[in-house]
Amino acid sequence: MKQSLKILGAIYMVVNPKAPMTSEKLPQILDQLIKVRDGLATAKATTPKLESPIARVLAALDSFGECVRYLNTRRSKGAILQFSSEADVQDTIYLMLRPWILDLTPENPNEKVANTYSIKDFSSRANRFVIEAKFVRSKEHGKSIVGELNDDIETYRYHPHCDDLVFFIYDPDNFIPDSLALSTHLMSSRIYGSKALRCHAVIKP
Repeated sequence: MKQSLKILGAIYMVVNPKAPMTSEKLPQILDQLIKVRDGLATAKATTPKLESPIARVLAALDSFGECVRYLNTRRSKGAILQFSSEADVQDTIYLMLRPWILDLTPENPNEKVANTYSIKDFSSRANRFVIEAKFVRSKEHGKSIVGELNDDIETYRYHPHCDDLVFFIYDPDNFIPDSLALSTHLMSSRIYGSKALRCHAVIKP
């Protein structure tokens, strides 16, 4: 209690250096401090939290199916989006993300990582992430894709500008035996020496 009174007295002297400190003023000081505390708590609660770029990317990729359905059922006449390869998926992702990720860069087969040439689908150096798009083309591919993804993770562990690796996996025919288990396997942080690599997964539809 004595320590609390000393603290209140010190605060009072800072705010009112010329006014004498008396015990009668303590309740008033305490009441003012409580109001300040409650005001700060309210301001903190009502201040909107800004989402990180990677969170916005994941939210956008999660709406991939809705975007495709809209484009394929729109009132105006136009080309129908048909997905038969990873290139088709990549094109759609680029159109979805490029307007607000200005440095989103498509595949760059000339960048050498760990003595091998890495072909990444898209990267943002400013936001330090890479997006890998996969198209599951058969039952065999659905069963073996985990090995392909593990190889990608091993490649990007060396990448100097990749802190977040996002896997977007388009599986229109549900060839992946257990998509939840695959997502759980991928969505974790991995530590390689002093480098951390955060992996994310969005599996659609």
